[in-house]
Amino acid sequence: MAQQTALISGITGNLGKAVADYFHKKSWQITGTSHKETTHNCFDVVPVDLTDEAAAGQYVDHAIQKFGTIDTAVLTVGGFAMGDLNNTDIKAIEKFLKLNFETAYNLARPLVQHMASNQKGKIFFIGSGQGLNTKTGKDVVAYSLSKSLLFQLTNMINAEEKNTGVQAFVVVPSIIDTIQNREAMPNADFSQWQKPEDIARIIGRYTDNPSPEKNVLIIKDEL
Repeated sequence: MAQQTALISGITGNLGKAVADYFHKKSWQITGTSHKETTHNCFDVVPVDLTDEAAAGQYVDHAIQKFGTIDTAVLTVGGFAMGDLNNTDIKAIEKFLKLNFETAYNLARPLVQHMASNQKGKIFFIGSGQGLNTKTGKDVVAYSLSKSLLFQLTNMINAEEKNTGVQAFVVVPSIIDTIQNREAMPNADFSQWQKPEDIARIIGRYTDNPSPEKNVLIIKDEL
């Protein structure tokens, strides 16, 4: 059996690194993107501006040429900011559409084409509770709106590719237990937060045994 390959955007981030480590332990080949020049002994890491459609497409071409087949993609790049309707202008919306949606879409489009031609493949987007239910996003308008598009994109991919063996999922964590989040919220109950390693393990579970009828993975329900 050929060695499988995982593509991970934001591979140097907290969640991206945990996902890369998970698949590496399963002897997968790993390729990923970073926002700056980075070297790694085990992973193929490429600096890419994922808001640039051409650059994202060139990176996917690079990964296919180097590894042959991309079996799973986990797209972790994104960002967060507070802001209700009164404090969110169109520039803030555009910023978060680029950060949370375009960075995913610019990779997903060529990846879906590649996976469909191989009749197999899985793509995991990182969503949010405020994106899943925008009624809860009134204080994070730009973030909520941008994340909500990932759920719609997932539905479209699964509808279009239902006969090709390609599947898309949205992973919905709550607060991820990272150094940065602990510093930002020092008085929080960290025991209620979700560890990047647990999220990676759940993604791995659906990579191995996906449910065709389930494409939204709410992490607290999966633990």
